[in-house]
Amino acid sequence: MTITHGGPLTELGAGLYALLPGRRGWGLANCGLLVGENSALWIDSPYDRRLAGEFLAASRALLPAGADVDRVVVTHANGDHLWGACVLPGAQVVATDAARAHLCLEPTPDQLHALAGAVDPATPWGSYVRRHFGVFDWSATELPTVTETFTGEHELTVGRHTVRLASLPPGHTVGDLFVHLPEADVVFTGDVVFGSTAAQPGDHPSHWAGPLGNLIESCERFLATGARTFVPGHGPVLSAAGLKVHIGYLEYVAERAHAFHAAGVPAAEAARRVIGEGNYPELGLPERLVITIGSEYRHLDNGDHPGMLPIMQQVAQLAWDLSGR
Repeated sequence: MTITHGGPLTELGAGLYALLPGRRGWGLANCGLLVGENSALWIDSPYDRRLAGEFLAASRALLPAGADVDRVVVTHANGDHLWGACVLPGAQVVATDAARAHLCLEPTPDQLHALAGAVDPATPWGSYVRRHFGVFDWSATELPTVTETFTGEHELTVGRHTVRLASLPPGHTVGDLFVHLPEADVVFTGDVVFGSTAAQPGDHPSHWAGPLGNLIESCERFLATGARTFVPGHGPVLSAAGLKVHIGYLEYVAERAHAFHAAGVPAAEAARRVIGEGNYPELGLPERLVITIGSEYRHLDNGDHPGMLPIMQQVAQLAWDLSGR
């Protein structure tokens, strides 16, 4: 496949485009645009109304006369993939049954807007929130309504394009799905995959649900589609070889988490020790290992999820410590 870079969107094939922010950091999700003769579909959407409006303008510049974006497929319920759909109030929003059920556990745009304005930037927590989330503007961002859900497999058409959706077992979240576009040989993986290449290093993933074995199996399922191009939830587009490298990363983190768990090392300390081993030094946001390893420990212990806020406060403290402050 020839990937054509130019303008705000990257062409992946006939009528298929990707919004690739090209920068590392929280909230900078990749999104897709599939253009048909009379309609168009988004795969995920940006984090706030401003970014979504820019994506919508770039999308409409590529649409035939009279067509508009009338459907949004959401790979999971995190706000950096869902909330931008608010700029398309008449669009059908498609997600898994589990993703819609999970929405009650996610913060709302209003809550994050209030939080970003209330934290003390002199503290580890406040500094982290301002640095990574203060760049987004949720003051005019509404929570979109998910209008259609499914479990298992679901097929859509956009003009002459086939869009195959399939739900996944808990991994990044409890409600993940992936999108297979067979005519283009492309898979949009959502945040089950965080992309990284030698030319464009990415970030450590943040997997809230787990276990890592499910994520590895999902990646193998992506490869089994026969696709040649894989658009991750964040980071650069990957080939099949690049996706296999990512599987190796997941296997490494799983092995180390299990070894430290067996040795009685607490999850937060295990994350620090994995960082200290010095593998994958090119990846940003190593503090997110607190999230992924903590999720793995919960499965090993049959424990309950403590909630997003206390986990993120641990993440912020580790980032503060790693910075030497």
